[in-house]
Amino acid sequence: MTTGSMKSIASSLIPQEEMLEVARKKGKLLIGIPKEISFQENRVPLVPEAVALLTNNGHEIIVQREAGKAANFHDNDYSEAGAIIANHAEEVYKADIILKVAPPSLDEIELMKHKQTLISALQLTVQPKNYIQKLLSKKVSAIAWDYIVDDEKIFPVVRAMGEIAGNTSILIAAEYLTNVNKGQGLMLGGISGVTPTEVVILGAGTVGEYATRAALGLGASVKLFDDSIYKLRRLQNDIGIRLITCTLQPKELHKALKTADVVIGAIRAPHGRTPCVITEEMVNGMKFGSVIVDVSIDQGGCFETSQVTNHQSPVYTKYGVIHYCVPNIPSRVARTASLALSNIFAPIFLNMGEEGGINNVLKRDKGVRNGVYVFNGMLTNQFLSEILKLPYKDINLIIASVF
Repeated sequence: MTTGSMKSIASSLIPQEEMLEVARKKGKLLIGIPKEISFQENRVPLVPEAVALLTNNGHEIIVQREAGKAANFHDNDYSEAGAIIANHAEEVYKADIILKVAPPSLDEIELMKHKQTLISALQLTVQPKNYIQKLLSKKVSAIAWDYIVDDEKIFPVVRAMGEIAGNTSILIAAEYLTNVNKGQGLMLGGISGVTPTEVVILGAGTVGEYATRAALGLGASVKLFDDSIYKLRRLQNDIGIRLITCTLQPKELHKALKTADVVIGAIRAPHGRTPCVITEEMVNGMKFGSVIVDVSIDQGGCFETSQVTNHQSPVYTKYGVIHYCVPNIPSRVARTASLALSNIFAPIFLNMGEEGGINNVLKRDKGVRNGVYVFNGMLTNQFLSEILKLPYKDINLIIASVF
């Protein structure tokens, strides 16, 4: 062995300095929560308890005055939680991150500053054509919270709102079956010696599942329809009670509707409009005083007779059938919905602070990255690109090249 080799071995045996990982620098977030101006939008994305959690972790929250009033959260609750109460929307839109429930209007987009981050619903079907162009011109990064995915590959906000809409749809139907609301005078469910009410549910997704659970809990007889055998089988197994299930065959649908007391429209389209599976002729054949609750009206509705209504004037009658076609059913129970939203957003922001900001989160968290549809003024959603005839870039490639 040479002298040089011996020296090399000897030097390798000498204790070396420990190489420690350089900790990521935590970031302080400045989050703005404006008051919702969309028609009958009563929810707020962060409740005071979540604001307290974030401010205690060093983040700053600006809340516009009366932002939580419709959900029965008061300005005093937010100020005691550590939030800054702003009198005007202009003050809120100075924040680095804007968190909303409904998408911003064109006027609200004008208030946004360049390179800002927007987190809100997308709701493309109700947006004006120049909505996306306005966001692109502001060079903002926009994240649709309805497209954020969690570790279980589930859309957490969509599922939470679906659970609320499914449960609430049955409670709504129960009200409109009563004499007070000019229904058949039935109690949804049944008692000993009285035939239970018949509930038909279209769609075996989250809304359909929770509508089924609520209807069964009240003692109703449930018939469940979906075009996916897998979904029907999954829900049958999860519920643990034998259900009447069927695919969306027109003859079977027509037959079920003739005896139904309540029909819940819970079909969700992955993109675009919900398919219209119930014809006007089918509705005309339903019992007088029966109730339709079209939860799918948010995406256009699955009944040919559906027309959009609102929380102040929620129903109309056609062919003797009561139609409830209010979009955004979770806003009817705004406090519960706000708590559900807050449970999802607060951990995301805590993680964002730990990671050092939104860009680091987008780099490491595929679930949040899935919700990005505009990044620094670049369209990153292929579906929107096809609809609007605009070029787009893959967000994964952008993140890989920029960071």
